[in-house]
Amino acid sequence: MDQEIAKHVLKTGTLTIGIVCKDGIVVAADRRQSYGGQGGGVSYLAGTAKKILEVTDRMVATTAGTASDTRKVLEILRAEFKLKELRTKEKITVPEAASFLANMVYGNIRTPSIIPSITHFILSGYDEKGLYLYDISPDGYIQQHETCVATGSGIMQAHPILDLEYEKNMSLDKGIDLATKCIRAAMAREPSVGAGIDIYTVKKGEIKQVVDKEVRSSFETAK
Repeated sequence: MDQEIAKHVLKTGTLTIGIVCKDGIVVAADRRQSYGGQGGGVSYLAGTAKKILEVTDRMVATTAGTASDTRKVLEILRAEFKLKELRTKEKITVPEAASFLANMVYGNIRTPSIIPSITHFILSGYDEKGLYLYDISPDGYIQQHETCVATGSGIMQAHPILDLEYEKNMSLDKGIDLATKCIRAAMAREPSVGAGIDIYTVKKGEIKQVVDKEVRSSFETAK
């Protein structure tokens, strides 16, 4: 990833996670919104927001980066996919959706602007051929994952836990517990991660929210 892009991304407050399990995929995120951080490294807390959003009835995406840009990209995606379905009478596949999203991100970050478009997505979903987990980096690089992936400023706390505790063919319940543990660990040490936990499970024929919880971090409860 380009060093200038990476500088902005690492200072974007969030933690989003995707975990491939035996019977499905777990997608998780915190709810903290923050701004600032690029210059002096200080992040200012700015409320809460859902960071797992529906793309189609078969796909969800986690969002990290500039909130307005991530929302706009997903709005365009939804419209394009609906148009494709109307024209072809077929639902878009997850690999096609991931490729389309990566191309958008690639183009946006390379469009000259005073405010660069910094967006990072985890895309997960199902189609007739199976389940998928993709990471679309801010530079437009796309990677399919068969184990787990994490993005955002909370990765410093999440990666060691994922490295130690992730198991291939783990159950969805264990995947949910692992994602929760990662987010709670990040909340304890990263002020720009927190406010709540959202977790979705992606299975063949079903996407369901299984955790919808407000959580106060140690920074908020400290006297």
